[in-house]
Amino acid sequence: MDATSEYKTILYFRRGDVGTLSLARPDKRNAQNPLMWEELRRLGSELLADETLRCLVVTGEGSTFSAGIDLVEGMAGLLADEASRPRDQEDKLAAGRTLAGTFNWIANLGCASVAAVRGHAYGAGLQLALACDFRILAEGTKVGLLETRFGLLPDMGATVRLPRIVGESRARELILLGDIIDAAEALRIGLANHVVADADLDSTAAELAERLASQPPIAIRGARRAIDAAWNLGPEESLQVALEAQIRCLESEDFKEGCSAMVEGRTPEWKGR
Repeated sequence: MDATSEYKTILYFRRGDVGTLSLARPDKRNAQNPLMWEELRRLGSELLADETLRCLVVTGEGSTFSAGIDLVEGMAGLLADEASRPRDQEDKLAAGRTLAGTFNWIANLGCASVAAVRGHAYGAGLQLALACDFRILAEGTKVGLLETRFGLLPDMGATVRLPRIVGESRARELILLGDIIDAAEALRIGLANHVVADADLDSTAAELAERLASQPPIAIRGARRAIDAAWNLGPEESLQVALEAQIRCLESEDFKEGCSAMVEGRTPEWKGR
């Protein structure tokens, strides 16, 4: 699948089992505007239906992952218009859910995802990275949730995802104070999985993506859902999700292939069936 010609603010290309999504407004430091949000949602609907995708890498063109929301088109444009438009509460909530869910499809993919972050990721840029399973930062990268500086709060997933990743106390500090931290601190608190030299960022992300893509897809899909269920459901319900996923694994052709490969001393060939 090559969708690069279909979009104006993002690029997407597929190489083997790995897809790469790049924010493509480098002259604007990949600031997110309404068109980018629309195109991200459109790409998401396509990738959610792609059962052959084994890993997604998310990155930004140029020297910056994303500066967050475009101050002209997003902040003073769409958000200001939405705030001033006379609508009832339910309509405002519906519009808010659409915008807030811009990145949710990444977490709902059937495969794992890797954010390769350089330069800086502020506001919505960091929230995009938080939607991924893994975050690799280039040395010197700075990240932060700056929404409170504009009288707002991060509503595109950070209030849910960041406490899970770094713990509630540190998440409160980052969200309520709008602090900016560097890559070393992000690694120390667990926000980053790895920090590498800028020159090694793309190759490191590609290597991790290939490792993830080589894992048994049914098991990876089930494990990700079970991990999410542990946060969203009670202990018994989340265990039920894990057990149901394990049953699907045991009934799969991949499980039989894994057993045969072990006996025969070879690398298994996963089919996702």
